[in-house]
Amino acid sequence: MCGLLIGVKLKTDKLRIVFPVASHIARRHATGQGGMKMWDRWKNRVLRGLALVTLASGLQPTWALPAYARQTGQNCVACHVSFPELTPYGRLFKLTGYTIGLRQDVPLAAMIQVGVASTASNHDANGNVINPRNDVIAPSQGSLFLAGKATDNIGAFIQWTFAYQNIDPNSGNVYWHSGSDNTDIRIVGMSADAAETELKWIYGATLHNNPTAQDVWNSTPAFGFPYTGPPNVPSPTAATQIEGAWAQQVAGLGGYVFYDKTWYGEASLYRTADGVFSILRAGNWAGLGSGPSLDGYNPYVRFAYNRDWGANSLMVGMFGWRINVFPNDLIHNGPTDRFTDLAVDSQYQYITQEHTFTVQGSLIHESQNLNATYPAGGAANLNNTLWSDKIKATYYYERQYGVTLGLFDIYGSNDAILYAPGTVGGSSNGSPASKGYIVELNYLPIQNVRLMLQYTGFTKFNGGTTNYDGFGRTARDNNTLFLNVWAAF
Repeated sequence: MCGLLIGVKLKTDKLRIVFPVASHIARRHATGQGGMKMWDRWKNRVLRGLALVTLASGLQPTWALPAYARQTGQNCVACHVSFPELTPYGRLFKLTGYTIGLRQDVPLAAMIQVGVASTASNHDANGNVINPRNDVIAPSQGSLFLAGKATDNIGAFIQWTFAYQNIDPNSGNVYWHSGSDNTDIRIVGMSADAAETELKWIYGATLHNNPTAQDVWNSTPAFGFPYTGPPNVPSPTAATQIEGAWAQQVAGLGGYVFYDKTWYGEASLYRTADGVFSILRAGNWAGLGSGPSLDGYNPYVRFAYNRDWGANSLMVGMFGWRINVFPNDLIHNGPTDRFTDLAVDSQYQYITQEHTFTVQGSLIHESQNLNATYPAGGAANLNNTLWSDKIKATYYYERQYGVTLGLFDIYGSNDAILYAPGTVGGSSNGSPASKGYIVELNYLPIQNVRLMLQYTGFTKFNGGTTNYDGFGRTARDNNTLFLNVWAAF
């Protein structure tokens, strides 16, 4: 969460620094897929977005008071490179259970995102609209947070989100929906060295509802790059189970220890968030028979080596889990599918007031044993593998102007049924392979407002570059330009 801020007037020369680069990307996307008319539309939208931020920052001085800022008295940049990416201090704050500082009587905060997305081709093979909000400025989501210190040993991050992203299958219209979002509740303890001059041990327990949301490094999926993206646009069919498939569907109960700010270890168990844990997926569960559920308690482990020196910090680690899945949550007996995800990850940060440079990367391997899906005809193979590789690098100048390049690569076993062809999703050759890049420009006129221009390009999508779905759609038809304003207060 962001810090205690005083709004400052935005200078017009700063707009001139950001806009030429942003406009160049927008022009290339527009002229390559829809001619100058698309460019003219995008130019007007980008200018209006920049103008809104300019007007907002030119108002009377404004105090932004998110929950953690009131508690710690720190600025945004103390905890975040750019929200939600954490600095060493931000990681310490999270590991100590959000308990640093003074407890607040009303530990509330809020966040809102408004944006406009433009996909290169917004119609499927039958002429149906894919994203009803394509080229339309609209709010995508807003969140309320109950976040901060309850006692010296208990703290929480609890998020409830209102999302304007759900599409009615009958009318095709978008509607608002709300539900629980990332939640992390901690009980912690700490101890110093013999001389009581240095913090030696941090240990605690966590209850959370999104695998890796409890992690403090941004190389893991829950808070990994991209931190936000365009809603309702086509995305690859294949993804490993740990990359969001169980977000807000599970209860994770774990314990962790951080020794000498160097060695980190965690062990957690995940189960379906039902019964007493139902609040962790409130608003996100469509009902019995609507999807899979976990069989019993499923193990997760995390180990990491961390080193901080001067302006530098480095982490090298691994994480993984094994889950047993009932494909239908009405049937809790008989065979289950087993997924084993193992990953290595790393993160490097160089942080000064003037220059900030960060790199995160991960390599996830998934083994799929489809003992339930295969006999039922839901897969062509009993066993599959899936890989997911990601790396991104970010540079910020004066914590205000940022540029990020991210690369992703998904590949694995062909399965003609599991990755079946469709009008938009699916693969005509049964391949899960998708590959591409994300270029992102960020500008922070004040520390708790971020203006983002993001371009996602695909060199391969669902197994192919051309006619990947058997209906003539190409990978680059899914390329998307996204302008977004993200504010926390």
